[in-house]
Amino acid sequence: MARYNTEIHTGGGGWQQDTPLTLSIVNRGQVVGDGRPATGTTVTWSSDNAGNGSVTFFDDGTRFEGTARFPGEGPVGYRGQIAG
Repeated sequence: MARYNTEIHTGGGGWQQDTPLTLSIVNRGQVVGDGRPATGTTVTWSSDNAGNGSVTFFDDGTRFEGTARFPGEGPVGYRGQIAG
C-alpha cells in the first residue's frame, strides 16, 4: 500500500492541493513489490462513485502524473508524490 499527496490542475487555477490517495494493488509479487507501482506502470479507473482517470508512475513509484474526472466535475490534471 502506498499513500500519495495529490494535486489537481484546472484550466486557469494552477495546481491545487487535493485529498491524499491511498493505493493498494494486489496481484503477483513482481507487479507490486513494496507497495509502490514500478516506473512506467499505468493505472486506469472508472466508477460512478470515484469518477475516471489514468495515471502513470515514475521514479520507482514515488510520483505519478495523469488526468482525472471526478463526479460532478470537469477533467483535471492529476499528480501525486509519495507521502513522507
